[in-house]
Amino acid sequence: MDKALYAVVGNPISHSKSPRIHGLFAKQTGEDLEYIAIQAPIDDFSDVVRDFFERGGLGLNVTVPFKEEAWKLADRRTGRAGKAGAANTLYLDKDRQLTADNTDGAGLVADLVDNHGVSLSGARILVLGAGGAVRGVLGPLLQQKPASLTIANRTVAKAQGLVLLFAEDAGQAAVDACGFATPDTPFDVIINGTSASLQGDLPPLAPAVVGPGTVVYDMMYSLDATPFNQWALEQGAERVFDGLGMLVEQAAESFRVWRGLSPDTAPVIEELRTT
Repeated sequence: MDKALYAVVGNPISHSKSPRIHGLFAKQTGEDLEYIAIQAPIDDFSDVVRDFFERGGLGLNVTVPFKEEAWKLADRRTGRAGKAGAANTLYLDKDRQLTADNTDGAGLVADLVDNHGVSLSGARILVLGAGGAVRGVLGPLLQQKPASLTIANRTVAKAQGLVLLFAEDAGQAAVDACGFATPDTPFDVIINGTSASLQGDLPPLAPAVVGPGTVVYDMMYSLDATPFNQWALEQGAERVFDGLGMLVEQAAESFRVWRGLSPDTAPVIEELRTT
């Protein structure tokens, strides 16, 4: 019997940690599967997806630059994928309909709450950026019932659009939008959803947004402290985390969607950190 086939699709893709992560999940859970990386041509993503499922593939992870295209390509979308406007997980449902899911937000929340013990309930949260990465995590963040959630972005109108889009998900949380330079009081949690810091370009935030109890989370990851996290430490942040745990947790959620099993993420995160 052939192994169950899964893959990650992106362009470029050679750097992806997903095959290693899912290989570790499979070994841990005893699942007999193969997980490969596929580099799709920029202008031919849909054909790659169709070919993968036609030859018996069971599930795809999707990374840049195809997440929005994956969302549009799907016949159906899960609730959490609906407003995200992007999909990082594809599979065929029981009716063989191409279904889009987004596990990024679940991965972020799991890393913050379960792995790092950060309470989001009642917290004042500042989210930086208004692109696809942020749009994909707002719903799960709001489900944690923060006291407030502020979206800061270079283009304020784009952040305001997200406030309107997620208004019905806000519950009792005060959700607002502003430019990077506007906030001038400390937040409990700051989440950087921009990729700018990896190019050394920091959002022009007031140092006052970081207080002695502030937890800072950069959705990017690197071997050393990201430039944004380094900046936050210099401003006196209590704790800083990068996005490696989010990467593993979103993968674990995809694995659960596909296989019905929840792998133990802690040893996988530790192995990626140290080897």
